[in-house]
Amino acid sequence: MKRIVTFLITALFAAASADAKPLKVFILAGQSNMEGHAEIGTFDYIGDDPATAPLLKQMRGPDGKPHVCDHAYISYFTGGDTNGEGFGKLTAGYGARENPCEDGGKIGPEFTFGITMDAAFDEPVLLIKTAWGGKSLFHDFRPPSAGVYPRTSQDIKENRYHKAKSGHYYRLMIEHVKKVLADPKRVCPEYDAAQGFEVAGFVWLQGWNDMVDYDVYPEVDEHSKKPRFAKYSECLAAFIRDVRKDINVPKMPFIIGVMGVNGTKADAAILAFREAMTAPSLLPEFKDNVAAVPTAPFWSMELGAIDEKYEQVEQMRYFLDAKHEDHPNANGKMTKRQKEAYVKSFEAKLISPAEVALLKRGASNAGYHYLGCAKTFALMGKAFAEAMLSMMKEQKR
Repeated sequence: MKRIVTFLITALFAAASADAKPLKVFILAGQSNMEGHAEIGTFDYIGDDPATAPLLKQMRGPDGKPHVCDHAYISYFTGGDTNGEGFGKLTAGYGARENPCEDGGKIGPEFTFGITMDAAFDEPVLLIKTAWGGKSLFHDFRPPSAGVYPRTSQDIKENRYHKAKSGHYYRLMIEHVKKVLADPKRVCPEYDAAQGFEVAGFVWLQGWNDMVDYDVYPEVDEHSKKPRFAKYSECLAAFIRDVRKDINVPKMPFIIGVMGVNGTKADAAILAFREAMTAPSLLPEFKDNVAAVPTAPFWSMELGAIDEKYEQVEQMRYFLDAKHEDHPNANGKMTKRQKEAYVKSFEAKLISPAEVALLKRGASNAGYHYLGCAKTFALMGKAFAEAMLSMMKEQKR
């Protein structure tokens, strides 16, 4: 009889364990594009495209205001000289912030990532986001196993990238994740300690500061056996290993958001960097647990084309100031007023009123910030979530 009772109790515990729905925790980290510079005012542009209009409906409530998730929460650690945390139910406004604790009126990929995860799970979802603009992987987010960043002669000359700061933002990221996980209920009131939590995945979106650093990643000739950004690939692979070790989740699903700036018109440097970002996902050790998700398909080509025209306007202004021989002010006799009038005339001929209105409707920032286009960031966040869910499903299988 005692054996039967013991068996029944064991079976009941096993069934309860199988039905347990621990809080799903996702970590998001990176630089300015993980912060997110898409202003809420560009949401309407999403509805202009029949293919993305349904997504806009998910991003707004019945009152037309940004959707507030029912069971998805966020802790967002960011800042400039002073770091701080904003937290609460996930909604728009958790993009780039001047004050870490206040709604910045912008979104990054976290918004639709969280909306998608909220819909996918019965249990609550918690996003832990750490992001700072202008940060590199080779120095700022440098993982411990990569060692202290070896300063170049140029670094020493310009008094930058000090050894004590090597990996500083990696450490801040890990510290904040551990702080939140030590008391999940502080951020997520729905947290049930009896159910616990599961660190279910990590999303990485970063790269611009590495790509534009020619000192750390010098150009290589066409005969070089090693790609220009090979060190980035190595460092990112180390980053994945170290994050998993420090958070104690050995096979944690990891998403790499591959740089998509300029879409199909990307230059050689961006194309090479995309390959470097993708490379870790192709390593045997990361098979089925690391995925590289391209973001180039979400770049707005029509907005990008208009933005290029504005770059031509600025270039014309530069040529006139520089007295370029191929332009009207070659002899330097044009007054400031004449130069400005010429630039305005050039702009009016180059860019139509309809294009001016379209760019204002869909863009709110510079090209390296994906034009601050909410449509781009919304599609990006959704794609990251879908790739994560697919990986989780495969791992469970």
